Amino acid sequence: MERSREYESLVRTHGDAVLRFLRRRTDPQTADDVFSETMLIVWRRFDDVPEEPLPWLYVTARNCLRNAERSARRQWRVAERIIPVDPPTDTVDPGPEEGPRADCLRAALARLSATDAEVLRLWAWEELGPPEIATVLDITTNAATIRLHRAKKKLRQEMEAPRRPTGTTTKGGER
Repeated sequence: MERSREYESLVRTHGDAVLRFLRRRTDPQTADDVFSETMLIVWRRFDDVPEEPLPWLYVTARNCLRNAERSARRQWRVAERIIPVDPPTDTVDPGPEEGPRADCLRAALARLSATDAEVLRLWAWEELGPPEIATVLDITTNAATIRLHRAKKKLRQEMEAPRRPTGTTTKGGER
């Protein structure tokens, strides 16, 4: 109970200063989100708060803001990679950057097995290496390395393979 009162007192005393600190550095919505994350960390690490808490609070808030900015950058990078290759089905709007290469990549990815496509997505879109892919798929790092290598090879083969449009026939009348 005492800890709770001390925490509330700290937030009342220094919360506005921390929020202003964040709002001078980012947009209001992000500042509010980061402030919440900062206060959660303060609660978890309340025993680590020094006698003069404001500088420590600023460092904690700054670190939380950096994490939020890194996360936002990763999300943008992933979105930039996904949209040309695998746009949402209900909002497909090919722009001028779309071309035969992106169409070829999208089609080749669709022809891969779900496992191969997932390994490639984790590697390319989520920017994970074999150890992280292994963790996500609950396999060994060696297995993830092998799967990634094989999936890249299959994707390359699919992209290089000549494709006939569906419904066409060959010289002998075969489909």
